[in-house]
Amino acid sequence: MSTAIEELFQEGIRRYEAGEAAKTLIPSFEAICKGSPKAAAAWTCLSWLYLLEGQAEKALKAAQTAVKLDPVDAQPRVNLTLAMLELKKTGVRQQVETIKQILARDPEQIEGVKSNLAEGGKRRPAWPHLSKMHQWLFEEN
Repeated sequence: MSTAIEELFQEGIRRYEAGEAAKTLIPSFEAICKGSPKAAAAWTCLSWLYLLEGQAEKALKAAQTAVKLDPVDAQPRVNLTLAMLELKKTGVRQQVETIKQILARDPEQIEGVKSNLAEGGKRRPAWPHLSKMHQWLFEEN
Protein backbone atom coordinates (compact mmCIF):
# COMPACT_ATOMS: atom_id res chain seq x y z
CA MET A 1 0.00 0.00 0.00
CA SER A 2 1.28 3.46 -0.84
CA THR A 3 1.62 5.92 2.00
CA ALA A 4 -1.45 7.90 0.87
CA ILE A 5 -3.57 4.74 0.58
CA GLU A 6 -2.28 3.52 3.97
CA GLU A 7 -3.30 6.84 5.52
CA LEU A 8 -6.78 6.57 3.95
CA PHE A 9 -7.05 3.02 5.28
CA GLN A 10 -6.06 4.02 8.82
CA GLU A 11 -8.47 6.98 8.70
CA GLY A 12 -11.26 4.62 7.56
CA ILE A 13 -10.50 2.27 10.47
CA ARG A 14 -10.58 5.19 12.92
CA ARG A 15 -13.92 6.36 11.54
CA TYR A 16 -15.35 2.83 11.81
CA GLU A 17 -14.12 2.43 15.38
CA ALA A 18 -15.65 5.84 16.23
CA GLY A 19 -19.02 4.41 15.19
CA GLU A 20 -19.47 5.87 11.72
CA ALA A 21 -22.10 4.06 9.66
CA ALA A 22 -20.94 1.39 7.23
CA LYS A 23 -22.90 3.04 4.43
CA THR A 24 -20.79 6.21 4.61
CA LEU A 25 -17.52 4.26 4.87
CA ILE A 26 -18.07 2.03 1.84
CA PRO A 27 -17.01 4.64 -0.78
CA SER A 28 -13.73 5.25 1.07
CA PHE A 29 -12.91 1.54 1.24
CA GLU A 30 -13.91 1.04 -2.40
CA ALA A 31 -11.41 3.78 -3.31
CA ILE A 32 -8.73 2.19 -1.11
CA CYS A 33 -9.25 -1.21 -2.78
CA LYS A 34 -9.14 0.38 -6.22
CA GLY A 35 -5.95 2.25 -5.35
CA SER A 36 -4.31 -0.77 -3.75
CA PRO A 37 -5.92 -3.89 -5.25
CA LYS A 38 -3.56 -6.30 -3.45
CA ALA A 39 -4.33 -4.97 0.04
CA ALA A 40 -6.07 -7.94 1.65
CA ALA A 41 -6.99 -6.03 4.81
CA ALA A 42 -8.80 -3.37 2.78
CA TRP A 43 -10.80 -6.02 0.90
CA THR A 44 -11.63 -7.68 4.22
CA CYS A 45 -12.92 -4.39 5.62
CA LEU A 46 -14.90 -3.64 2.46
CA SER A 47 -16.55 -7.06 2.54
CA TRP A 48 -17.49 -6.53 6.21
CA LEU A 49 -19.00 -3.12 5.46
CA TYR A 50 -21.04 -4.61 2.62
CA LEU A 51 -22.28 -7.34 4.98
CA LEU A 52 -23.31 -4.75 7.55
CA GLU A 53 -25.34 -3.02 4.83
CA GLY A 54 -26.96 -6.27 3.65
CA GLN A 55 -25.13 -6.21 0.32
CA ALA A 56 -24.24 -9.90 0.30
CA GLU A 57 -23.37 -10.17 -3.41
CA LYS A 58 -20.79 -7.38 -3.19
CA ALA A 59 -19.56 -8.77 0.14
CA LEU A 60 -19.03 -12.18 -1.45
CA LYS A 61 -16.86 -10.76 -4.24
CA ALA A 62 -14.80 -8.58 -1.89
CA ALA A 63 -14.31 -11.46 0.57
CA GLN A 64 -13.26 -13.82 -2.23
CA THR A 65 -10.60 -11.30 -3.23
CA ALA A 66 -9.40 -10.94 0.37
CA VAL A 67 -9.19 -14.72 0.84
CA LYS A 68 -7.16 -15.09 -2.37
CA LEU A 69 -4.75 -12.39 -1.18
CA ASP A 70 -4.44 -13.72 2.39
CA PRO A 71 -5.63 -17.32 2.70
CA VAL A 72 -4.43 -17.71 6.31
CA ASP A 73 -6.41 -14.80 7.76
CA ALA A 74 -9.60 -16.04 9.39
CA GLN A 75 -11.67 -12.82 9.13
CA PRO A 76 -12.02 -12.70 5.33
CA ARG A 77 -13.16 -16.32 5.43
CA VAL A 78 -15.69 -15.44 8.13
CA ASN A 79 -16.97 -12.64 5.88
CA LEU A 80 -17.03 -15.00 2.88
CA THR A 81 -18.98 -17.59 4.85
CA LEU A 82 -21.51 -15.03 6.08
CA ALA A 83 -22.06 -13.84 2.51
CA MET A 84 -22.42 -17.45 1.33
CA LEU A 85 -25.03 -18.06 4.03
CA GLU A 86 -26.99 -14.98 3.03
CA LEU A 87 -26.90 -15.97 -0.64
CA LYS A 88 -27.67 -19.64 0.13
CA LYS A 89 -24.45 -20.79 -1.56
CA THR A 90 -22.95 -24.22 -1.08
CA GLY A 91 -19.59 -24.83 0.59
CA VAL A 92 -20.35 -23.20 3.95
CA ARG A 93 -19.34 -26.24 6.01
CA GLN A 94 -15.98 -26.44 4.22
CA GLN A 95 -15.31 -22.75 4.95
CA VAL A 96 -16.23 -23.18 8.62
CA GLU A 97 -13.84 -26.12 8.91
CA THR A 98 -11.07 -24.09 7.25
CA ILE A 99 -11.67 -21.19 9.66
CA LYS A 100 -11.51 -23.58 12.63
CA GLN A 101 -8.19 -24.93 11.32
CA ILE A 102 -6.79 -21.41 10.89
CA LEU A 103 -7.84 -20.47 14.44
CA ALA A 104 -6.36 -23.68 15.84
CA ARG A 105 -3.02 -22.95 14.13
CA ASP A 106 -3.07 -19.24 15.00
CA PRO A 107 -5.04 -18.70 18.24
CA GLU A 108 -4.07 -15.01 18.24
CA GLN A 109 -6.78 -14.49 15.60
CA ILE A 110 -9.56 -15.82 17.87
CA GLU A 111 -10.13 -12.61 19.83
CA GLY A 112 -10.25 -10.53 16.65
CA VAL A 113 -12.88 -12.76 15.09
CA LYS A 114 -14.93 -12.85 18.31
CA SER A 115 -14.70 -9.07 18.61
CA ASN A 116 -15.80 -8.54 14.99
CA LEU A 117 -18.76 -10.89 15.40
CA ALA A 118 -19.81 -9.01 18.55
CA GLU A 119 -19.44 -5.68 16.75
CA GLY A 120 -21.52 -7.01 13.86
CA GLY A 121 -24.27 -7.93 16.30
CA LYS A 122 -24.34 -4.37 17.62
CA ARG A 123 -24.26 -2.74 14.19
CA ARG A 124 -26.70 -5.12 12.54
CA PRO A 125 -29.06 -6.49 15.20
CA ALA A 126 -31.17 -9.55 14.34
CA TRP A 127 -28.52 -10.88 11.92
CA PRO A 128 -29.32 -14.60 12.20
CA HIS A 129 -26.25 -15.84 10.35
CA LEU A 130 -23.96 -13.98 12.73
CA SER A 131 -25.06 -15.92 15.80
CA LYS A 132 -24.96 -19.15 13.79
CA MET A 133 -21.36 -18.38 12.78
CA HIS A 134 -20.37 -17.69 16.40
CA GLN A 135 -21.97 -20.94 17.48
CA TRP A 136 -20.22 -22.98 14.78
CA LEU A 137 -16.80 -21.48 15.51
CA PHE A 138 -16.82 -21.14 19.28
CA GLU A 139 -19.58 -23.17 20.90
CA GLU A 140 -19.45 -26.55 19.16
CA ASN A 141 -16.93 -29.23 20.04
